[in-house]
Amino acid sequence: MALLPILSYPDPRLHTVAKPITEIGEHHLVLIRDMFETMYESKGIGLAATQVNHHERLVVMDVSEDASKPLVLINPKIVSMSAERIRGEEGCLSVPGIYDGVERAREIQVSFLNEKGEAKTLDAEDMLSVCIQHELDHLEGKVFIEYLSALKRNRIKTKLLKAQKDAARS
Repeated sequence: MALLPILSYPDPRLHTVAKPITEIGEHHLVLIRDMFETMYESKGIGLAATQVNHHERLVVMDVSEDASKPLVLINPKIVSMSAERIRGEEGCLSVPGIYDGVERAREIQVSFLNEKGEAKTLDAEDMLSVCIQHELDHLEGKVFIEYLSALKRNRIKTKLLKAQKDAARS
């Protein structure tokens, strides 16, 4: 297993739309293991393949407190979502140290393949629903801060670029 480098906003590769996976190969199973290791090590609850510069429709997540409920979503698609919305503080491994409120559907139904290629449907609510929506945005080339005002986005971009320059000098 290996830790994967996570792309940081405003890296343009984060805006790449992921392609569907037509056949699950051994390299996908290795990628899934590496993505889980990277996500857990980074203290995240979700990670899209796009964030580790693999532009395929693959997401790993675990919203449990004790890392006991790993979930793999291959070619995920939201089938339905509730009209009821919730607003919560979101963060992102690709936007380190930034948290802000984003409005999402409280409940969704998502269809996907698991790592064995089995077709599944999942009804999700609250935190799991929000996490799935957040990660599926990554597969569409969208980062959560794009839901924020232009002023907030520009401030965040400036802050992150400065931090990246400072880190490069160290």
